Amino acid sequence: MSDLKGLLAIARSYLPGETLGKLEQAYFFAASRHEGHVHSSGTPYIQHLVDVATTLASMKLDLDTVVSGMLHGVLKEKVANVDELEELFGRDVAHIVDGTTRITNVHYDSKLAHQAENIRKLFLAMGADVRVLLVKLADRLQDMVCLGLSEETRQRQVARETIDLYAPLASRLGIDWMKRELEDLSFQYLFPVEYADLTGHLESTLAEREVYVEKVISILQEKLKANKVVPIRIIGRPKHLYSIYKKLVAQNIPLERVYDKVAFRIIVNTVKECYEALGTVHGSWTPVPGRIKDFVSAPKANNYQSLHTTVVGPQGHFIEIQIRTEEMDRVAQEGVAAHWAYKEGQKITGNDARLFRNLKKLVQGLQEVEDPTEFLESVRGELYDPDIYALTPTGEVRELPRGSTPIDFAYAIHSAVGDSCTGARVNGQLVQLKYQLQNGDIVEILTGKKQHPKRAWLQLVKTSRARARIRNWLRREEKERSLKLGREICERELRRKETSLKKLIKNGHIRKLLKTLRCNSLDDMLAKVGSGTVTVHQLERALQPEEFKKEEQKRREEELLEKAATVEEDRAVSTGRQAIEIDGVDDMLVKISQCCRPVPGDEITGFITTGSGISIHRSDCPNLRTTDPHRWIEVNWSEKGTGRHRSELFLRAEDKKNLLAEISALISSDDADIIEFQARKNPENVAEFKVVLEIKDLQHLQLLQQHLQQMPEIIEVRRR
Repeated sequence: MSDLKGLLAIARSYLPGETLGKLEQAYFFAASRHEGHVHSSGTPYIQHLVDVATTLASMKLDLDTVVSGMLHGVLKEKVANVDELEELFGRDVAHIVDGTTRITNVHYDSKLAHQAENIRKLFLAMGADVRVLLVKLADRLQDMVCLGLSEETRQRQVARETIDLYAPLASRLGIDWMKRELEDLSFQYLFPVEYADLTGHLESTLAEREVYVEKVISILQEKLKANKVVPIRIIGRPKHLYSIYKKLVAQNIPLERVYDKVAFRIIVNTVKECYEALGTVHGSWTPVPGRIKDFVSAPKANNYQSLHTTVVGPQGHFIEIQIRTEEMDRVAQEGVAAHWAYKEGQKITGNDARLFRNLKKLVQGLQEVEDPTEFLESVRGELYDPDIYALTPTGEVRELPRGSTPIDFAYAIHSAVGDSCTGARVNGQLVQLKYQLQNGDIVEILTGKKQHPKRAWLQLVKTSRARARIRNWLRREEKERSLKLGREICERELRRKETSLKKLIKNGHIRKLLKTLRCNSLDDMLAKVGSGTVTVHQLERALQPEEFKKEEQKRREEELLEKAATVEEDRAVSTGRQAIEIDGVDDMLVKISQCCRPVPGDEITGFITTGSGISIHRSDCPNLRTTDPHRWIEVNWSEKGTGRHRSELFLRAEDKKNLLAEISALISSDDADIIEFQARKNPENVAEFKVVLEIKDLQHLQLLQQHLQQMPEIIEVRRR
């Protein structure tokens, strides 16, 4: 009850006292329904619920959100239903609790394709009502606070999910304090040794840092006063641990060389004083080039406003300084909660409207990605920490990762702008589409009605949003081409049989044809014929009368068995070898086995199948050894044969950023084509790849394997 009193005291400080009966009712309802339930931390479950509700109240969120935090476990534990919640606490509370429950079991694990659908539910719920995500974030924060009581495997799993998904989402909502706490709490479980070293070092130098902070604040106050700028306050605080760790990793430097372990914040009264204070700082110490950022005139997408600069301060240490007004500081800390749109009688501001539009744009963009692996990649790509802040000619900021190009910028504006991008002007000058954008660039995108995405763009773009949109367009275009070509091929073959698609549809024979070719619909069949997935020969066979087809099959099988017997006889009387050249046999009767994928240069053996001609295997293929040797037939590669052949490689490598791109680039530079690429990360954090390639012959494949093995990250390359 003492915890309830504390919660009510916080709520009463910003909510009308007479409305708090609903919160008290929610507490007693949850306490009775969760009686005897224990949280994973070992404490009574009701304590966890009060902690979540208190976190939401401390963010000054509306009553329904706080009440939802108190009730967020009742549907998950199946101790209440949605109708009951709606009757007792209203439609909004029921909706928020239901949305939170749907995403409770989301596990951010890219090894499992079905998890993509769970994360999709999270983004849908967030798009419908952002309060669902706020409750989930408060819930996750409280889970992280007591995660030390869980077993190690769960600690790492929850911490990885938190740092990859929930901390970036808190940042996207502009809730900086929560992002920092989630990252630091995750850091200690994901990298315990590094966390202990960093914590120990910072504790050992605490007294020295405190003296330095006092000295810098004293100098800043003196310099600002001399320039007639009176700050409300100056704060010096250590950067959060995970941000320091990221700098160590990114720059590959020891901790002793990280000079800006302390960040200073100057809070002033007006925007004018922000710029005056910046001038004073730069007049006092040398600014570091490229580290000055103006988010006051061009706010971030999450409404963040501040001036940032890094200078060479006393004792030659780098100092990061942020300058902002009191209101800017409140928004920087509280984010979406600073101007809560759901507060009764409060109108939504223009900045808040922009934030919600961006969130919905994020959700809509991800809904367009159907492939689970691609979806998970897109989620990771969308939740990056932006490095580049470029502007439209009207002053709107677009946040992008380092290395982004004008194409990324175009898709960040709108998918239609990206699709029709023909070029760009950066700072008034025409640039190539491969130009890498820099901080502060003003970018004007040029478009054309006849322009459309190119496959080569995939090598230029950095953002997952642009990559997903380009892939979607190319897939649609490819499908349309396949449909058109497939229709032409089918109509041509049907004319030879004195029929047409229209007649087959009318007499119902199209259903039999679709079943024979294993197609779901007419469009599916046309697309497969056009893309070559269903060959002309398969189409011809499907269109033949059944009796004729069986007779033809039987005749060919007998011919092949007879030929095989002749070869065996010739072996007995002569050392010469009769060979079937693959190119010399009707391609309806010969197919390359997919289990071992032989290529020119491999020793091969033919196997006479029942009704499907000759299947070509590598002579050492395990599957071939389990078959009847009497059906084996000697075959050789045709000397005049040319073209491309498919093979499959399995790779294991140390995981690192841009590894996929480097492997793809090497394969492309060796004149091999990637047909299929599958990637996953195993429990040992090793990346594993299955790559289906088109190559010329065995020598080409062996050369490619040798080049891949020379990459420093590659552990193993083998043929499958």
